[in-house]
Amino acid sequence: MLIEIVTVGVVAGVSAVVSHLITKNNERSKYDIYEANAKAKAKVIEREAMLLLKDAKYKLKEKEVELKEHYDKELAKLKDELNHKYAKLEKEQSSIQQSLRDAENEKNIAIKETKRVKALTNELENLKKDYAQKVQECINLLENHTSLTQAEIEQELRQKVEENYKSFTAQLIRKYEKKAIEEAQKRANYILAQATSRYAGEFAGERLINVVNLSSDELKGRIIGKEGRNIKTLEMLLGVDIIIDDTPGVVILSSFNLYRRAIATKTLQLLLEDGRIQPARIEEIYKKVELEFEEKIYQEGENIVLDLGIGSMHKELIKLVGKLKYRASYGQNALSHSLEVAHLAGIMAAEMGGDEVKAKRAGLLHDIGKALTHDYGGNHVELGVEVCNRYGEDEVVINAIYAHHGYEEATSIESFAVCSADTLSAARPGARREVLESFLKRVKEIENIALSKEGVIQSYAIDGGRELRVFVNAITVDDNESVKLAREISNDIENSVQYPGEIKVTVIRETRAVDYAK
Repeated sequence: MLIEIVTVGVVAGVSAVVSHLITKNNERSKYDIYEANAKAKAKVIEREAMLLLKDAKYKLKEKEVELKEHYDKELAKLKDELNHKYAKLEKEQSSIQQSLRDAENEKNIAIKETKRVKALTNELENLKKDYAQKVQECINLLENHTSLTQAEIEQELRQKVEENYKSFTAQLIRKYEKKAIEEAQKRANYILAQATSRYAGEFAGERLINVVNLSSDELKGRIIGKEGRNIKTLEMLLGVDIIIDDTPGVVILSSFNLYRRAIATKTLQLLLEDGRIQPARIEEIYKKVELEFEEKIYQEGENIVLDLGIGSMHKELIKLVGKLKYRASYGQNALSHSLEVAHLAGIMAAEMGGDEVKAKRAGLLHDIGKALTHDYGGNHVELGVEVCNRYGEDEVVINAIYAHHGYEEATSIESFAVCSADTLSAARPGARREVLESFLKRVKEIENIALSKEGVIQSYAIDGGRELRVFVNAITVDDNESVKLAREISNDIENSVQYPGEIKVTVIRETRAVDYAK
């Protein structure tokens, strides 16, 4: 029993020792594993550290290279700046030295010139002394040979000089007298021309303007527009001079063309009523008014033809008859004059046994060419004959147009009646003013000179004929050519037109772009 107990005890002790040893061995194995893991991690960390160190060294090397390149560039830049400043300083130094040398040379030249002038002055003084001595010797010699005193010799010389230059003096007197007379004549003509110019301006102003009343002076600013665009457009389209001054409540339209002035007045009145005053609206209203006037003059011409009872007439001739209302002849309204001639010619032809209707027709159409002279150049007789032939008028009418100005002999009673009636109407006291007609012819001639130039679109004589505004094609005429064109027109006017005072020629070129938003 005891043995069993001892055996069990021994087994238990051995088991305990074995268990302890196994446990210790297991712990040692774990420690070895931990140690191996730790060494492995240490090697990894060491390797990563080596890699980081290599990377840091590489980056440091790159930075070092970059810094060196930057250093070299900055150094080169500073060297260039230094060299530039050094060169500039050398140049300035050289310039200063050159200036000093120039100043020194000028100083030396001045000293030399001073010495030369002094020498010349001394030489001149010596020459004066020699001259005085020689003169005195001559005087002494003359006194010895002529037995005359110095005063007597001087008197004799003075007489000789006066005799020699007497004729020359007379020529000078005649020359300057003639010059004085010519200058006086020019001055007198200039004064007369100025007086005539002022009188003509007042005369034209009284008879060649229309006044448009304004409800408010604020409308003047709207008529002018921003930077003057509205008034420029108005004057270019309408062909009149628009005068906006300090006179309250009015705008003045000035033009020698009655028809153009009437259209301008109506256009401006409609624009003021509408209130929308801007370039596009101005063009729209102008075209509308122009069409209305075309219809109006046709209706007036048609009424006149019906009232006279002269039968049918071509539409274009009827339109020209109506347009005579806006044409003046020597201050006499052309339509009123034509109606007077038609009535008188009809009465006289009827009394003499002629054709009253033909006489009236010829009387109405005898000055029809005057309705075309504002638009076409040439004589109103030739224009009248051309338009009447074109629209098939009778030979009596053609002969009356020629005969009333002596281009042909009158060949019928009706033509004689028209010529007599024309003379009676024109000779009626107060019917005509020749001054106005000559003024209109001169103004039209000035406009035609401008229109004959290449690139000119329109030309308008304004301000009583003292200014000519010429509108040119902005594409074909540039700024330099505009100046040349103004000079050419001025020269042509000076050479071919007789006028008092002066005429201002203004060439205007404008570029306009138009597009539509759809």
